[in-house]
Amino acid sequence: MPIKSRIRTVPHWPKTGIMFRDITTLLKDPVGLKLCIDDFVKRYEKTELDVVVGIDSRGFILGGALAYLLGKGFVPVRKKGKLPAATEKEEYALEYGTDTIEIHKDAIEKGQKVLVIDDLIATGGTAMAAAKLVKKLQGELVELAFIVDLPDLGGRRKLESAGYKVYAQTSFEGD
Repeated sequence: MPIKSRIRTVPHWPKTGIMFRDITTLLKDPVGLKLCIDDFVKRYEKTELDVVVGIDSRGFILGGALAYLLGKGFVPVRKKGKLPAATEKEEYALEYGTDTIEIHKDAIEKGQKVLVIDDLIATGGTAMAAAKLVKKLQGELVELAFIVDLPDLGGRRKLESAGYKVYAQTSFEGD
């Protein structure tokens, strides 16, 4: 059973018309979680990386496990106001309004090779903001990695148009 079949679709959540892709069913399944993490390890085990950056909050689960198995450090990118030391911040657009994510100013050293990971790419706003934070700290972004791509929302195209490499394990196109 592949990764995609282990992801639950919740219709009309958080609002009518949205088909929410819930990865908690993948994460609770020991075989599914292993398939997911093993796929990321296989993809990046021979890639020159220094640090894995996980986006708040499901990127913490994936990034922590991946960093551990690759023998790399892990850096959290958090929602505004959650990190205790000096931070860099990046604002990004939401459907209605804006939000902000932050990273510690000392989290990435100049020239370090960075992988950014999160559960899902929709419009690409959060991932783009995380990529900009890596750039602000003068890290070298190797790739942005996700479990799920929602291609109808254009996030992957937006990131690739900005020059970033993107990897997604599966996609839900038009369904």
